[in-house]
Amino acid sequence: MRFDSVQHLLKMLRSGGMVVITDDEQDGEGSLLMAAERTDAEAVNFMAMHARGLICLGLSEAHCKRLGLSLMVPHSRATHGVGFTCSIEAREGVTTGISVADRAHSIQVAVDPSSVAVDIVQPGHVFPVQALSGGVMQRAGHAEAACDLARLAGFQPAATLVAILDENGELARGDELQTFAQRHGLPICSIAELIHYRILHEGTIRRSGQYSLTTRHGEFSVMSFQDTYQGQLHLAIVRGEIDRERPTLVRVQAIETLRDALGCDSEGTPLQWNLERSLAHIAAVGTGVLVLLAQHESPEATLEQLRLHGAGQARAPQFPQRTLGIGAQILRDVGVRRMQLMSTEVPYKAVSGFELEVVEFVPFTC
Repeated sequence: MRFDSVQHLLKMLRSGGMVVITDDEQDGEGSLLMAAERTDAEAVNFMAMHARGLICLGLSEAHCKRLGLSLMVPHSRATHGVGFTCSIEAREGVTTGISVADRAHSIQVAVDPSSVAVDIVQPGHVFPVQALSGGVMQRAGHAEAACDLARLAGFQPAATLVAILDENGELARGDELQTFAQRHGLPICSIAELIHYRILHEGTIRRSGQYSLTTRHGEFSVMSFQDTYQGQLHLAIVRGEIDRERPTLVRVQAIETLRDALGCDSEGTPLQWNLERSLAHIAAVGTGVLVLLAQHESPEATLEQLRLHGAGQARAPQFPQRTLGIGAQILRDVGVRRMQLMSTEVPYKAVSGFELEVVEFVPFTC
């Protein structure tokens, strides 16, 4: 596919236009978006007629807090990463709420800097999605990309976005998105390109120190990284010399109580990498990186682990959302470019934006 530059998308957004983003260069899903501040009834009608997916409103975490919006399903981010809140509507100035004029009005009330929680009601016909504060550098999602683009274009980080469906009502992908963009004279770009643009102009991770660490598996070098958005501290535990031209053994994870602290494996399910096994394997190979993310378990997440363990079930892999892009930024900083990823095979979207490539998945075997 041929993509337009991020600068081209920003120019279109500044003029009040729409743009298309996709999360993969070959077979990714696509969204049509524009700055929320510029969204009017005509724009909502175009989205409903031509893109045909669910029309959403991407908002920052701070914006959602100001409007009193909480996640529709608590802890849904831990499951699949999409931060839907309860649907909304403007308290005043609407009739049924479903018309394009009513939805455009509700969006304008929601993004008005003077609006607070009492200015909206729930439920409604506009569907906010809470974007993570680090944008695509923290999660390579459509809401994050939309809010990033709006901010980079000079607006507040709020965007109206809608998934693009094909004529059969399925998600449009790949060349179908290219055709859609050409048909309507819209620029199109991948989230990977946006990530790369932000790497060149911004950054959310700063290396803060380097230390030697002696473990039961030998000597490692530990690099600390400060998250400039959330103030958290992440660690890269490195063994050997990293050669960006050669594949590097990589594991990215946060600490989980049952898996890492207690070393539990669910009966009847495949064994998985944990902190101890990962360090041992990296030490045996002689070169590798384990990125330890400061992601704290909620009480609900721990209880869910206990429930699944007791039932002999394994939880679905959580690797992609945790890695893109905090872990990816860290890997790039320590010199990794090509990865032998210690994980079961999972989707890994927009990784090229960090100039990273997964050449092999390495599942745990006894």
